[in-house]
Amino acid sequence: MLDPRAQTLLKTLIERYIAEGQPVGSRTLSKFSGLELSPATIRNVMSDLEEQGLVVSPHTSAGRVPTPRGYRLFVDTMLTAQPLSDDAAVKFKVAHRLQAGQPQKVVAAAASVLSSLSEFAGVVLTPRRSQTFRQIEFMRLSDKRILLIIVTPEGDIQNRIMATQREYTASQLIEASNYINVNYAGLSFDAVRRRLRAEIDAVRTDMTTLMQEAVEASSEEASDPGDNLLISGERNLLEITDLSSSMERMRRLFDLFDQKTGLLQLLDVSSHAQGVQIFIGGESHLVPMEEMSVITAPYEVDGKIVGTLGVIGPTRMAYQRVIPIVDITAKLLSHALSQH
Repeated sequence: MLDPRAQTLLKTLIERYIAEGQPVGSRTLSKFSGLELSPATIRNVMSDLEEQGLVVSPHTSAGRVPTPRGYRLFVDTMLTAQPLSDDAAVKFKVAHRLQAGQPQKVVAAAASVLSSLSEFAGVVLTPRRSQTFRQIEFMRLSDKRILLIIVTPEGDIQNRIMATQREYTASQLIEASNYINVNYAGLSFDAVRRRLRAEIDAVRTDMTTLMQEAVEASSEEASDPGDNLLISGERNLLEITDLSSSMERMRRLFDLFDQKTGLLQLLDVSSHAQGVQIFIGGESHLVPMEEMSVITAPYEVDGKIVGTLGVIGPTRMAYQRVIPIVDITAKLLSHALSQH
């Protein structure tokens, strides 16, 4: 635990470093902290904070910068996030972009909103695609390529391109989709597979083969977790000196986006928590950079958590501004997706 004087100086140091991006010296701390302390006293306190791992002094400067541990203490005990209700224009912009509509488009809009408002990267872990269907349709693309159109019970529309072993005419495809919709609508693809096997003697061979191929195409699509992650504005991070000053940092940064597994795990963990979660530096063990932070919040459909969204940016971000952006976007996305 820090005494009030040390807390005030650490809070002032972090706020000035976030605002200016330069190591903070004792003269700046004396000016902005509101404390009547001598430079020597401030240097002693800074030395104590450095011993506790809360700040560090770069070799090229007499000033100090916060460590991820210092940011964590700041966020947990000193930060007061301003509700977005105080900024009607920002709230209106989010609400306008997240109006009820086709779920895929609304979720994609959320990633874009997070990116544009934060000026960092916005990420959304999308709801896992429904394994049941309300209706399907086959559309012939070429001799052995068919577009499978799936309408989920939630009204979401999903498309798959299927490569078949034989050719189908347009009339055969219409007949197959009609049969499937009448007999199997509302079931999961696994349930359809089981029924097809049980009823294989009663169903025309061509129709069975077509449906099995559709099931396989859907299963393969659903098994790729990367497709459940939407990222917007990752190039914004190229403009941030804290991240782009090192080619090694940038390599790891873009590996993170290319290999989406770590982000998926992080967002999946966040979806089991309530409210906004803040991961600073390497403390999550999933974000590979000390200079990066992730702010997340779960979103719901009809009261049930179905995914997570968030902002990825530098540890030197204005947390008091970004936290409410993530929070209100999650709430408005939940509202839009719950409209029927």
